[in-house]
Amino acid sequence: METYIVETLAYEDKPDRKHKQIAFLLGKAFEINLSFTLEKVDETHTRFIYAGHNKGVNFVGRAMLKLGSEKSNNKVVQEYMDRVEAESMK
Repeated sequence: METYIVETLAYEDKPDRKHKQIAFLLGKAFEINLSFTLEKVDETHTRFIYAGHNKGVNFVGRAMLKLGSEKSNNKVVQEYMDRVEAESMK
């Protein structure tokens, strides 16, 4: 188990829009920056916008990011989006 200090960079909580941007340091090697936005489209639909980036903060982190493939990165994001969708349907 690991513990991280997560910094909230932006926060908005309005009836038709929710937004949160966070950042944290992962394993002393990666700076992670993520944002999540929910926008009300109509009474039965909500748009979910997820954005983020990882930045290597030392040699090991930068090397690992360069060795990773775009295909595997896209797979991780797609799996996350699939989990979000599954949870929203419960």
